[in-house]
Amino acid sequence: MHTDTRPPRTSPSHRRPAVRAAAALVTVSAVAALAGCNGGSGGGTDADSSAQQQKAGKKVLWVGDSIARAEAPPLEAALKASGQSFKDASSDGGGTVVASDKLTGSIAQDTWQALKKNLASFRPDVIAYQLTSYDWGTPAQQRAAYEKLAKAARDAGAELDLVSAPPFKTDGFYKKYEGAIKSAPKAAADVADKSGGKVHFLDATPLWGTDSAGKQAQRSQDGVHSCQQGSAAFAKWFTEQLGKQDGFTPAAPEKWAKGSWTGDKRYVQLKCT
Repeated sequence: MHTDTRPPRTSPSHRRPAVRAAAALVTVSAVAALAGCNGGSGGGTDADSSAQQQKAGKKVLWVGDSIARAEAPPLEAALKASGQSFKDASSDGGGTVVASDKLTGSIAQDTWQALKKNLASFRPDVIAYQLTSYDWGTPAQQRAAYEKLAKAARDAGAELDLVSAPPFKTDGFYKKYEGAIKSAPKAAADVADKSGGKVHFLDATPLWGTDSAGKQAQRSQDGVHSCQQGSAAFAKWFTEQLGKQDGFTPAAPEKWAKGSWTGDKRYVQLKCT
């Protein structure tokens, strides 16, 4: 796994003393909010859930950086409750498939090597790649990387979902790469548009908004990662998108949002609890 070279504020395991995450454990009231947010049905009946458990579910491989890792615990819980399989292949301080310079070239190499192993061992039906904070480069470089990922998915018989990242602070370390961070979603959407339905671009803006400091974004106080409540909101939204795409009924948040995942060590590292 690649070692995170970003400043301490952007690495979950190395947090500045002043940082305190705002989100707490998912409570009963938060579960109720999840059940009604983002416009979808939010879940199914017990009969729906039982039927899905009897149906062979999709195997979802989740790829991304430390932002994706903070979202992974409830996403796994939500998908498994919906009768699907899940493997977290995200990486702290890495995860990108875009090789634009010496640093990202090294990270991308690690990502491609890990992907090759996961394709062989896990054999996913869906590769879900959340655009990372390291997807630097020109739009042409970004498109080339996403097209390469699309080919890898196609060759493995898997769907590819390119998922936009939540808004995060682009000051300090990220300021130099602000243009690339903004161009990545458009590059991903272009690849999906030209794929003939083989690649899906899932724009999470309706969930997160565009302001990293806004309430809708549900960022932790570091302005980059999410704690339990924001991650659970993402899990609900993303599971609904996959359900529409692949024909399964997402489990209601009541079935997974208060599980043991809320105590995952990555939230301890983020000082969420």
